[in-house]
Amino acid sequence: MLKIENLTVKYGLIEAIHDVSFSVNQGEIVSLIGANGAGKTSILRTISGLVRPSQGSITFEGAAIEKEAPQKIVAKGLSHVPEGRHIFAGLTVQENLEMGAFLRKDKNLQDEYEAVYTRFPILKERRKQDAATLSGGEQQMLAMGRALMSKPKLLLLDEPSMGLAPIFIREIFLIIEEIKKQGTTVLLIEQNANMALSIADRGYVLETGKIVLEGTGKELLASDSVKKAYLGG
Repeated sequence: MLKIENLTVKYGLIEAIHDVSFSVNQGEIVSLIGANGAGKTSILRTISGLVRPSQGSITFEGAAIEKEAPQKIVAKGLSHVPEGRHIFAGLTVQENLEMGAFLRKDKNLQDEYEAVYTRFPILKERRKQDAATLSGGEQQMLAMGRALMSKPKLLLLDEPSMGLAPIFIREIFLIIEEIKKQGTTVLLIEQNANMALSIADRGYVLETGKIVLEGTGKELLASDSVKKAYLGG
């Protein structure tokens, strides 16, 4: 579904990503783990069209997208839930969900609202509240629900557990698994390596802008180097 080949990303003279190649197959959860500053967010921002690569290619369902505008990439079926959630303060929960469907050509959205509210019941209770008044965990659910309103084929998740209480972290990861079961492919970037790899079909380890290890989620969880670096083993 998604293929990254020889991707290099620079910010001025600083090279954030160096010659990275990986793939995501339809129906998978693929986790990309690494320390803070390893370049994980830069990869997602480049896939989404928010950053232009210095070199390399990004293909989605066989079509090159590395030069496409972000809104065109969303229209092709990729939705990005950014690090820090970035919900629209000043708009209600319902209005935030409407923004997620902005590019939808079909405007009969009732089924999608109901699907989001069924998956995140707390959002239905809060649907008339200003999104800024939600807790961190509720805002993460809203950011995910907003992304799902575009009916994505591939969901890009950037650090969904960041800053959340353990009870919300468990709930978010259960929801990610449910999203996959219902047919959406997921590329997950996460510092919580144990949780990320435990639900992943496959994973990649990123260090200082380079992929240094890859394998199934189980293989990486069992890897001594991953245990030592990321799992406290």
